[in-house]
Amino acid sequence: MRTPIAVAVLTLCLSAATAAAQTAEDPAVGACKSTGLLALQEKSPDISDLVMDMESLAISKADTKIEDVAVKTVILGEAYIARKGKTGKPDRFVCLLGDKGKVLLTFFTAQ
Repeated sequence: MRTPIAVAVLTLCLSAATAAAQTAEDPAVGACKSTGLLALQEKSPDISDLVMDMESLAISKADTKIEDVAVKTVILGEAYIARKGKTGKPDRFVCLLGDKGKVLLTFFTAQ
């Protein structure tokens, strides 16, 4: 059974207007990185950094809603989770941003 969030993310990915590689200075990437790192550190304090693979990032503008929450940007890509300064294999991630660049969701999954 598919959850409403999973269906919404899939719909966003399929309907997003454009996707392009971005730079590390992109505010949307920075917001996803900092929010994602904080969320990961809450679950595992040994996580020291989150390194975004800038070449794998796809940033798509969106104009949709999940229930009554506006989704303006979807970021998909790979990130390396550093534990005690060492990174392993990349994890895939999804980040949804709403109005004014507010991070609505960061989701990481091992490949």
